[in-house]
Amino acid sequence: MIEKLKQRWKVRNGWDVLIILAVFACTGFSVLYVKRALFDLAGLTEQSPGWLRWTVNILIILPLYQVILLAWGWVWGKFSFFWEFEKRMFSRIGGIFKKKKREV
Repeated sequence: MIEKLKQRWKVRNGWDVLIILAVFACTGFSVLYVKRALFDLAGLTEQSPGWLRWTVNILIILPLYQVILLAWGWVWGKFSFFWEFEKRMFSRIGGIFKKKKREV
């Protein structure tokens, strides 16, 4: 599994893979804590409308995840990897919304 991830992420060794996985783990835990704090600050609870919680997740938490991912990547010395990762991800997301040219 480590070898597959090394090839997929184009990294040098298994330690790089473990660091990248650690960054994803730290980001996930950090976002959970930040989300809980933001929801408490905004007064959102389990009884709040589902559409409101989803809207906050998409508009605030999702972009915040990207920023925290880059921050942890910097802390662990893998900022350039995660910067390229973010650019690839946003280009794929942007590609969904582009019109496809019709072939005649």
